[in-house]
Amino acid sequence: MSGGYAQGSVTGDLLSDREIAALFSDDAAVREMVAVETALARIEGRLGIIPAAAAAAIERAAAAFVPDMAALRGGAEASGVPVIALVDQLRAAVGGEAASYIHWGATSQDIIDTALVLRLRRTAEILSGRLDGLIESLADLATRHRGRAMVARTRFQHALPTTFGLEVAGWRAALQRNATRLAELRPRFEVVQFGGAAGTLASLGKDGVAVMEALAAELDLGAPALPWHAHRDALTEFAGWLALVTGALGKIGLDVALHAQSEVGELRVGADGAGGSSTLAHKVNPVGAEVLVTLGRMNAALVSSAHQALLHAQQRDGSAWQLEWLTLPQMAVSCGAALRQAQDLVAFLTVDAGRMAANLAASNGMIFAEAATFALARHMARSDAQALVKDACAETRRDGTPLDQVLKARTTAPVDWAEVFDPRSSVASADALITRALARKD
Repeated sequence: MSGGYAQGSVTGDLLSDREIAALFSDDAAVREMVAVETALARIEGRLGIIPAAAAAAIERAAAAFVPDMAALRGGAEASGVPVIALVDQLRAAVGGEAASYIHWGATSQDIIDTALVLRLRRTAEILSGRLDGLIESLADLATRHRGRAMVARTRFQHALPTTFGLEVAGWRAALQRNATRLAELRPRFEVVQFGGAAGTLASLGKDGVAVMEALAAELDLGAPALPWHAHRDALTEFAGWLALVTGALGKIGLDVALHAQSEVGELRVGADGAGGSSTLAHKVNPVGAEVLVTLGRMNAALVSSAHQALLHAQQRDGSAWQLEWLTLPQMAVSCGAALRQAQDLVAFLTVDAGRMAANLAASNGMIFAEAATFALARHMARSDAQALVKDACAETRRDGTPLDQVLKARTTAPVDWAEVFDPRSSVASADALITRALARKD
């Protein structure tokens, strides 16, 4: 019932998250299933579907109910679901004629799915809060370093100057889009599942839809157009969202780890004493950044399993359904852990402005090759400008002469070389782009 994530591991909370994991524990699953059964009895009593006295008796018994977890596990092993054993225990707790009205008109999947939705709703609330906090922290980081020039790297090579603020704004923008996506998709998965044995509400006759809508209102969930027990797209969409978030966080982790490499040294990560080596006293390993990459890759793999659950045969398919039990909890826990680790990573991130400036200067001006080409193209054919700058770069590589000096010696074109080789010229639009990005809410 709890899913496939590990708890109590010697790795602690490094790759897990206690708050999210607790929502997918056996205790939480049973608690929410009992809540759904209780709500069902309450609204059916109110609607006159079952006797009001029976509904009251069920509610009283449920409030004091203590499940036999071992028996529930045994029942799940025997029948493939824990609900049958749970209903038997609830009936024994209620006693008398009222006991027969428990689970009236429902099927096991109604109870399990709706209980899952209740837990996913709380999961979404927690993740949304963490995401909003991280977005705010990244906005502050981008603002503080909006003019901090550094090397932009494409395919692991120096490309052009950029600013650290612009890179951070890119990290934030991806997370902001995911915050918007979550707000859009929550109404699609935070809906009650109630369809009876085959999705027809047959045992409730003409009252079926009324019971479904009343149960949704009682649990503060949406009411679907029709039961969705064999159509899992909304849950799969949420799984996809979890993978998108951990992927965006993994991108941040990978970028930070690369910036923090010893020979790059543009960022330092972790609180004092964190990331140490067992034998190499000088090392500060980017542990939090590595975790983000790990969890991003983990959910990228698991989301394919979540999509496999869409292949749900006919009106009920245990094999597809059980696949969700293994993937969704693990993905949610991984996302929770990634967001928590990302918050810590950003909080303890140190920017080394000196190393950023030194790395910009390390190419002897070749990082401004594109800017030089465009400046020369105002005075000669672009193809000629490209050829000239390419040959000049070859000379710079060969003998170490700065590129601006080589170009001054090779052409009399009236170019303002000081402006061309000023990093501020290359990032003139960066500030405007950061402003645009930080203003967007989608």
